[in-house]
Amino acid sequence: MRTLIVSAFVSADGVAQAPGDDGTYRNGGWTVTGAEFDPASFEMKGSEQEESTAMLLGRRSYEMFAPVWPTMDEFAGYNAMPRYVVSSTLETGDDRWPATVLRTLDEVAALKETDGGPIIVHGSLALGHALADAGLVDRYHVLTFPVLLGEGQRLFSGSSHDMIKLSLVDSAVYPNGLQKLIYDVVR
Repeated sequence: MRTLIVSAFVSADGVAQAPGDDGTYRNGGWTVTGAEFDPASFEMKGSEQEESTAMLLGRRSYEMFAPVWPTMDEFAGYNAMPRYVVSSTLETGDDRWPATVLRTLDEVAALKETDGGPIIVHGSLALGHALADAGLVDRYHVLTFPVLLGEGQRLFSGSSHDMIKLSLVDSAVYPNGLQKLIYDVVR
């Protein structure tokens, strides 16, 4: 079974909304202004590209990334891997950044059963919540920024569910205040 990894930038108070400025959130772009840039603190993002073999996105994130990511040299790994978009409304993928459209979480579960390496989820908070609620998330890659944003969409689902235990498998603290936390979901 393939490992499904949710990767996210998060504020110290758990907000994961608009780490880049999407124009819809008053604190959008907080990853740019929230800490001094330190290349070492973003090492996890490079490792994700090397270790992941497919990317899974929600429709909104896919539509934001498709016009931009194919032009970015730093995302060569992501651009080369197969992409899947979970959407009940998207007809086809964007020709600039082709993707296979999955309609249901059952199709995601079936994808996890195929041969291959880890599947990475970027952005896509609503999808991440749905995947977690369905018990499909195996690991979280979290890069926590030293900022408090208050209101905003959170990384973890607020739905009513039984306790989910996490096991910390890797961590690091960087001079700019960022913290890397990698958790496996305990089954």
